[in-house]
Amino acid sequence: MTPRFIARQLSCPTGLSGRIIGGLMNRRNLRMNSFAVKQLVLQPRDRVLEIGFGGGVALPALISGARYVVGLDRSRDVVRNARDRYALAVSQGRAEFRVGAVESLPFVAQSFEKVCTVNTVYFWGSLERGFGEIYRVVTPGGRVVVGFLPKQWMDRMGMPEDIFTARAPEEVTGALDRAGFRWVRVERPEETTPWNVIVAEK
Repeated sequence: MTPRFIARQLSCPTGLSGRIIGGLMNRRNLRMNSFAVKQLVLQPRDRVLEIGFGGGVALPALISGARYVVGLDRSRDVVRNARDRYALAVSQGRAEFRVGAVESLPFVAQSFEKVCTVNTVYFWGSLERGFGEIYRVVTPGGRVVVGFLPKQWMDRMGMPEDIFTARAPEEVTGALDRAGFRWVRVERPEETTPWNVIVAEK
C-alpha cells in the first residue's frame, strides 16, 4: 500500500480496504482513544458527539457512559457499518450515526455537552472553521477533547500533503483559543507519550 492510498483510506474509509485499515488503526490507537474518552469525564446524562469515528474503537465506551451519542463521519461505509453494529442502541434512541464533516456540522447550537475527535485534524480544511463549528454545537460549560499525533512524528510517515496536513500542538491549541474555548491544555499519560490529547471547555 502506498502512502497516498493509506492517506485516502484514513481520510475517508471505503470498502474492504477501509475496514482492514480501520481495524489496524483501532489496535494501534486504542490507548490514545481510551485516554481521550477518559478526559471527557462522561456523565450519565451527557449528549456526546464523536467526529470522525472511523473504526469505532471509542464507541462502546461512549455509548455505555453517556445518555446519547452521535457519530459523524465523512465515510458512508463507516456510517452504515456503525448503524448495523450498534442497531440496538440506535433503536433505543441512544445512538445515531450520520454522514458529515466538521466544517459544517448538521446540528443546532448547543446540542452536546461533550465532543471528541481523535486522529482527524490532519484532514480538516481549516482548524478555525472546524473548532468554530464545534464551539457552536457545545453547551456552555461543555468540553471538547482532541487527540492526534503531532507534526514532528507525522512528518516521518511521508503522507501526501494534498490529503494529509500534519499539525503542531500549538496550532491546535491556538485554534481552540481563537474559537473561544477556555482552559485549553495538553494532557498525556506520561511525558514520553508521542501523541497529544488536548482538552478545552466552553
